[in-house]
Amino acid sequence: MAAITRGVLFVHSATRAMCPHIEWAAQGVLSSRASFDWTEQPAGPNLFRAEVSWQGVQGTGAALASALRGWEHVRYEVTEDASYGCDGGRWSHTPSLGIFHAATDVHGNIVVPEDRIRSALEAGGTLADFKRSMDLALGVAWDEELEPFRYAGSGAPVRWLHRVG
Repeated sequence: MAAITRGVLFVHSATRAMCPHIEWAAQGVLSSRASFDWTEQPAGPNLFRAEVSWQGVQGTGAALASALRGWEHVRYEVTEDASYGCDGGRWSHTPSLGIFHAATDVHGNIVVPEDRIRSALEAGGTLADFKRSMDLALGVAWDEELEPFRYAGSGAPVRWLHRVG
């Protein structure tokens, strides 16, 4: 039996027309009926946001992120908590940057693999070059673009979904 984990799907911004498609995609991954509580997104005109907490087998976060990947004009993040024998993960998507993925530890911190750090160090260059490599590894550009949308969602309602089957 696969280990169970949990996470959150944060839809930071979507047009009204995209909202049902996002719900259908999440339902397909979670094998459950999902009814999102969509609220207006104050960070952008005619945009909506929702947060859905989920519970499922390891890899559900990746499946959710994949189901939403490539949809223009949708900003979202998916988190998956670390669970028995498996690191967690965070997937962030913006229309201008595409998708970013990073492994996370039990506290939700991004874990940068040793090989990536060694590669950045061995590439030489300046301290600014190293900083750019680490900023990319940490998803700084995604955080900067999503932060206004995250902040605007403070206090939004959250609905729990459980994967069945």
